[in-house]
Parts: sequence; structure tokens; C-alpha cells
Amino acid sequence: MKKLIYILVYLCITIPAISQSNIRLNNFWGNTNYINPASIYDKYKAVFSIAAQKQWAGIEGSPTTFFASGTTYLEKYHTQLGASLVQSTLGYTSITNLNVAYAYALVLRDDWQVHMGLGGNYQSVAYDLSKVCLETDIDNIATQKLVAAGRFNVDLGAELSNKTFKVGVASQNLLSLFPSDIPLQTNTNFIYAKYHNETNGIASLGAGICGIQYANLYQMEFNITGYFKNFQYNGLTDKPDLFDLGAFYRTGGEAGLIFGINISDAIHLSYTYDYHFGGIRYGSFGTNELLITFNLRREPMCHNCWY
Repeated sequence: MKKLIYILVYLCITIPAISQSNIRLNNFWGNTNYINPASIYDKYKAVFSIAAQKQWAGIEGSPTTFFASGTTYLEKYHTQLGASLVQSTLGYTSITNLNVAYAYALVLRDDWQVHMGLGGNYQSVAYDLSKVCLETDIDNIATQKLVAAGRFNVDLGAELSNKTFKVGVASQNLLSLFPSDIPLQTNTNFIYAKYHNETNGIASLGAGICGIQYANLYQMEFNITGYFKNFQYNGLTDKPDLFDLGAFYRTGGEAGLIFGINISDAIHLSYTYDYHFGGIRYGSFGTNELLITFNLRREPMCHNCWY
């Protein structure tokens, strides 16, 4: 724990909040609205999600994140409204994000749509100084830097999609590009493409690729997922999948598995396991994430169905 504290103090003095600059769900492939305010999920009238993630389990003080979100699509206005709350704790640092988002769908020919989205969020950071136990000359400097603060930030995105394909770009924390005395989360950028051809058969296949950039770090992520229906739904595309099973690889030595199951027509449960093959593997046995989604059904309509 003491070694982790020294690392966190160094980060706070040199590049504030960089360790939590990229707070996101591992399983964002099921609904890319988790990373892009422009991503519209119009299969249901409303979608609500809650998630919990324990990163680098086995390392004392490693990040623990809780996530809750909700979106609703107003078909008459081609508009999606959304809100989310994220609370993440790393060692003695606690970060809270409250986000609201707006997206508009411009309907093109042949079922193609262009989505444009804007998100605004309030970010606050606080510190539990009772957990800081240092015995060096930087004690006073560290505690002076560890002051609770908060500020607004902005997300922006766009997406081109139809029933089979999605291609999107998103930029999170745009205001972090400008100098500030208040620690903000680092600007993070995504570019991604996803394919899922839902068939009338029992099984269908989806795949995705995503480029991620934050600060001076660059990653690529690759995903492949199989979707499987109940035998009694064979030949019916309007019925939910029974379960889905996927895998992903993230450059930098990370790989993971995704398993999801529909408990009912309205509730989807997803579990993700992520393992890091770098030096952190000596102290950690992986990252665990649990995601529960509740879907409020509407009359049959689907422009961008993914599962």
C-alpha cells in the first residue's frame, strides 16, 4: 500500500488525475453510448444500466468504480436524452462524474442515420487524507496539492450507423485541453467501428475495433462476440438473445472475456473479466466487472439493434 501511495502522490504533483483519466466500462460494445454521447440505442423506449468494476483485484487501493446510466429515445423528435453517474475510488482519491447528454438522429436513405451528440458533466475530486501516511520531505507538498475541487467538462461525438454497421468518433473531457489550476480528467478520444449482422438463425456474430487516445497513451481494442438465441426463437429476429459470449484484446497486454445472459425480455446481465499481462500481473489477478441493464420495451422498431 505504501508503494501505491508514493506513486499516487507523484501523479498528483506532476500530472493530476491522470491515473483516473480514462474511467469507462470494459464492456462498452453492447451499447457504445457508454463512450459516445452521439450513440443512439433506439431498440427500446428507455435503457437503464448499473455496473460495478474492481480493477486490478488483489492490489490494495486499486480502483473501484460504480456506474449508473439511463437513456430514452423520443422517436417523434429523433432525439435521445441521457444521464449517467460515475463514482471511482483509487487509494485515497475519490472521483465523481455527473453527466447529461443529448443526441439527435438525422435519418438518411436506406436506413442509414447520422447521429450527433453533446454531453456536459460536472467532475469532482476529493481525498481521504486519513489514508495518507508518508515519511518523506514531500509530505507538506503532497497535502497542499490534495484539495477537493470540481469543475465542468464537455463531451462531443458523432456516429454513422444502420442495422448492421456503426462507425463513430468521440472526444471526452474537451475542456481538459485548456490549462487549468483545477485538476480535470484528461481528454480522451475514441474512434471505432462495429459490425453485427443479426440473422434469423440461432446464432449471429459481431466484431468491433476501437482506437483510444488519452494524454500520450495510445491503444487499440479488438472485440468479437457471438449472440445465441433460444431454440424456440429460431427464425425470429425480434426476440432477444438468450446469451452472448465474447472476447477482446487491448494493446498493451490486456485481454478479456465477456459473458452476457438475458434473465428476462427486459433484464440483461453481463460479466467481464480482464487480465493484464504486464508487470501488474504479479500483484493482481485481473479486473472484474458486473453490468445489469434494464430495457423498457416499445412497439416493434429497430434501426440500430446490437443484441
